[in-house]
Parts: sequence; structure tokens; C-alpha cells
Amino acid sequence: MAENQPRSSIVKIVGASMAGTTVEWYDFFLYGVAAALVFPQVFFPGNDPATGTLLSLGTFAVGFIARPVGGLVFGHYGDKIGRKTLLVVSLLMMGVATFLIGVLPGYATIGLAAPIILVLLRLVQGFALGGEWGGAVLIVSEHGDPARRGYWASWPQAGAPGGQLLANGILALLAAFQSEADFLAWGWRIPFLLSAVLVLIGLYIRLSVEESPVFREAQRQAEERAAAGTADAMPILEVLRSYPREVLTAMGARFAENVSYYIFTIVVTTYATTQLGLSSSFVLGAVLIGAAVHFVTIPVWGALSDRFGRKPLYILGAAGVGIWAFAFIALLDTRNFGAAVLAVVGGLLFHGAMYGPQAAFLSELFGTKVRYSGVSIGYQLASILAGGLAPIIAVALITTYGSGYPVAVYVAASAVLTIIAVASYSETRHRDLADDPALPKSAAR
Repeated sequence: MAENQPRSSIVKIVGASMAGTTVEWYDFFLYGVAAALVFPQVFFPGNDPATGTLLSLGTFAVGFIARPVGGLVFGHYGDKIGRKTLLVVSLLMMGVATFLIGVLPGYATIGLAAPIILVLLRLVQGFALGGEWGGAVLIVSEHGDPARRGYWASWPQAGAPGGQLLANGILALLAAFQSEADFLAWGWRIPFLLSAVLVLIGLYIRLSVEESPVFREAQRQAEERAAAGTADAMPILEVLRSYPREVLTAMGARFAENVSYYIFTIVVTTYATTQLGLSSSFVLGAVLIGAAVHFVTIPVWGALSDRFGRKPLYILGAAGVGIWAFAFIALLDTRNFGAAVLAVVGGLLFHGAMYGPQAAFLSELFGTKVRYSGVSIGYQLASILAGGLAPIIAVALITTYGSGYPVAVYVAASAVLTIIAVASYSETRHRDLADDPALPKSAAR
């Protein structure tokens, strides 16, 4: 059983993990919002609006392609040398890439080189984020009281809406006080440049944490086995050999969560501005309020999973987003700000029922010596098929059918897949993270 940490210690660990996670998600989501509102004109100006938006969102998807690679690399070394070092590296990579996007000249200045460099920097962002998530949630999950694992591990998850809150808030502020011309010319660059300050703050906090007792013990045992001439296999090979079902479960669990999140927070921007003719400040304001509610409620869902289990809440969230997606479109189509806020808030509340318990749930699927690799592989592979393609598929559906309801069907289909994946696996909340069986089937199920 993992040893309990004093409350002051676990709060410090959670704060360090969440600070870095918030900064990394700020960078990642900042790109997503800018890809919908700004980049079509700045980096793809020679195309009609719909094509320019699709090309821009295509560069957004490129980041998802790099995420599994980052997950594999960071997972391998995170399982070998520790979570902390890799978390620092990922934060630095993300911050540098985001800052460089902020100073990248547009198509009008350097031509085709502009979108090419943009794609390369997006790849770096995706690679860094692919390594960030696993380490951030594991360093919290492996500390503290196992009875409250869902609650504490949900706080790094809150870094996602926290980062989006920062990104959308700054962009909304700039859009409100700048003309459209100034915002497109230079205003959008400000939040990208601010990333440098946020990264320094995140690094200062993150460097203060220590590795978990669970990981240190696993590392000690690995060193003993190596000294005895029985070195462990590469973590990725061990995951694929001993945990194939767990990888598939993690991927399935991610599907509806990932698809719905990008529909409710990224695609909503494109749909509202291009299909409904609403202003960018209108939709950014609605998403801003939704992100605030999401930020507050994610730890609540995590705490509830400690009491009622990961599975019931996860299934509730998946079913909820599948049904709410239709109400989401209907509310947006009213073109009423209050209805738009309700649409986003409702969607993110159901999303939180999955996202809050997710960190603990995925951590409980794998043994300590391969846990970083296992959660990263399952989490990030799903990101390509789910979050990476969601904006492109959704915009294509909207463009083809001139309606948002095909997108709702898309979300509902993803919800069915997630419900099947989670319902077919047993409850995990009572698992001891200190256990490291050769096969998870020997663990308590």
C-alpha cells in the first residue's frame, strides 16, 4: 500500500503538477482557438474561408499525431529515470515552441515557409504534451491517501480547463478591446509570447517536488533485478505483452471524452462564427464561462469517484455527452448568448464526469514499472483518432450538411464506444498502486 503523505505535502505535489499542466494546456488550447479564428487569414490567406479553416485545423491535428510519439519516449524514460525530470523537459519544450509561434512571420512575409514552420512547431507542442499528461497525473496518483486518489489525481486534470480559461480569457480580452484588423495583424501574438512567463512560473514550482515512494520502491527493485542479471524488458514491450486489454480500455475510455471536449470547446468556435454568423467574442465568452464551471467541478467528480467508483461516473458522463450533443446544437442555433452558455456548460459538466475520474482510473490499470508508458500509450493513441480528427470531421460535416446535428450524431457514436469499453472492464478504485504484478489479471479485480 502506498504510504500516506501529510496533507501539506500532497497539496504541494498537486500544486506543482497542476501549475505545469495548466501552462502546457494553455499553450495547446491557445493554438486550437487561434487555428479557428486567426491562422486561416495569417498563414493560409490564399484560400476560401472554409478551405483555409480546414487547412488551419489540419495543423491543429498534426499536434495529435506527435502526441503518441511523445508518450512513448517520455513514458519509457519516465519509467526508467523518474517522472519529475521528464515533466520539466516537457514543460520547457512546450513553452519554447509556443513562444516561437508568437514571433513567426505570416504567409505575406515569408510565403510557404510560414505554414511549414508552423507545422513543425505544432509537432513539438504535440510531442511535449504527449509526455506531459502521464507524468503529471502519475506523480499525484502515486502519492497520498489511496482512498482519495480520485480526488487528488483530478486536480491535474483541472489544469486543462484552467489552461483553456487562460487562453480563451486573454484572447477574448484582446478581441473585445482591439479592432479585428489589429487583432489579426499583431494582437493574437501577445498570448503566445506570454507563455514564456507562465513556463518560468511552472518550472519554479515543478522543480520543488520529489518522486513518489511507490516509484522509488519500484526503481529500487528494478536495480536489484538488474544486479542479479535479470534486467526488466523495455516498458513499451512489457505494456504490449502484459497489458493489451488495459491499453484498449484506456483508448476506449478516452474516445467520447476527447471527441466531446473538442466539439464543445474548439469546434463550437468555427460553428458559431461561420455557420451562425456570430462574433468571435460571443463564442469565446460562452466557452470562457464553461471552462470556469468545468475547472471547479472536475475535482468534485474525482471525489465522487472515490465514493461511488470510477465506472458509474464514467458511464454517466459518456451517456450524458452523447445525449447532450443534440441539445448543444439546438441551444447554439438560437443565437442567444444565455442559451450558448448553457450549451457549453452542460456539455462540459457531463465531460467532467469522465475527465475527473480518468487520471485515477487509467493509473490503476497498470503496474508501477510500466505505468508511465501504459497510461501514455493508451491516452495518446486515442488522441489521434478522437481529439485529433474531431475538429476536421466536425467541420467537414458542418460544411457538407449545413447543420450541426450530424456532429451531434458523431459525438453520440463516440459515446457508445466509450460506454462499451468502460462497462466491459471491472472497477479499479480499490487497487493498490504499490502492486506490480507481471499480469494485471493477478491483481484484485
